[in-house]
Amino acid sequence: MDLQTKRTYIPWIDFLRIFACFLVVLCHSCDAFVASFDNSFSFHTAVFIGSLVRPCVPLFAMMSGILLFPIKTDLATFYKKRIGRIIIPLLFWSIALPIAFALYAYFIKSSPNGLISIEKYTVEGTITKIITSIFNFNYDTTPLWYIYMLIGIYLIIPIFGSWLDRASKKDIQIFLAFWIVTLVLPYIKMAAPLLGYNGNYGNTGIWGVCTWNEFGTFYYFSGFIGYIVLAYYLVKFPLNWSWNKTLSIAIPLFLIGFVITFSGFLITQKYFPANYANLEIVWYFCSINVAMMTFSVFIIFQRLKIRESKALKDWSLATFGIFLCHFIIVQGISDLFFKIPYLPTALKIILIAIISFVLSYLVTKLFDTNSITRRFVK
Repeated sequence: MDLQTKRTYIPWIDFLRIFACFLVVLCHSCDAFVASFDNSFSFHTAVFIGSLVRPCVPLFAMMSGILLFPIKTDLATFYKKRIGRIIIPLLFWSIALPIAFALYAYFIKSSPNGLISIEKYTVEGTITKIITSIFNFNYDTTPLWYIYMLIGIYLIIPIFGSWLDRASKKDIQIFLAFWIVTLVLPYIKMAAPLLGYNGNYGNTGIWGVCTWNEFGTFYYFSGFIGYIVLAYYLVKFPLNWSWNKTLSIAIPLFLIGFVITFSGFLITQKYFPANYANLEIVWYFCSINVAMMTFSVFIIFQRLKIRESKALKDWSLATFGIFLCHFIIVQGISDLFFKIPYLPTALKIILIAIISFVLSYLVTKLFDTNSITRRFVK
């Protein structure tokens, strides 16, 4: 979600940013239907769409890998420019969103979402959410998990940048190979008990992870930093495949990743119904199946010939604001569509996403009209 610097303008990156942002909104538009966990056709439809859009956040991370390198400033300057820019939006929305949800719960008073009720949005409860945001996000500020993660990425990127400046193609490939191993770790951990592994001292972590240590063998190769390095690699050493070869590899790879994601979620739901801890394993952004889907989308977009336009830049610059404010808007639009009978679930989800995306854009543009409020969405 980083704003582009004075580097060479890349139109397809703007297009990918807008696309990824819409996928995020579409993802959250599925939440209310997935959260029913009633194994109905509506539930399955929402899981299908939700699985389809999992590359949304990894794509944002990959764009950072393109736009931030090479790093030409010292560490302090980089931190001040990058982290300083997102701290203000983080603080503002950590306060604004709980208040907005409290007002919504108070005036709307009813919502299909069991998490939205006036009993859960007292003045004391809202203040507690705001205060404890220094530790982590809450339901009202769910999308802000990405900002906490992004700060961590910004902290480490200059270190990786120094290495990447000197790294050979083979060096980066070795790093990516270890990263791919980490993408499979959640499934290895799930399979370990089947072979008789019961963990140590009540902790079922593997390869050194235990009660007193959460940093296992491949910990330092894991997470979103892998997507950043992957994007850097694909741009510095482009694949130069023809359209036929790109599609012949990307489409099957995407479909395999999607089938694992979709069927895996339904299978997990069968054995661990409504258990978020287990269900999210299959939907991990840093899992092998989601990485397969993300890579496929990225290499297709990388080949697109997108023309520069004012509208493209305008919507691209608004994506950060859309991301920050869309969650409360999706909540309201979802509640409205729940009351509309006889409308197919897929159509409901798509309409919720489109309307929420446009309204979030308008809110962002409204904030952008003032030099003070502009800092909350830029």
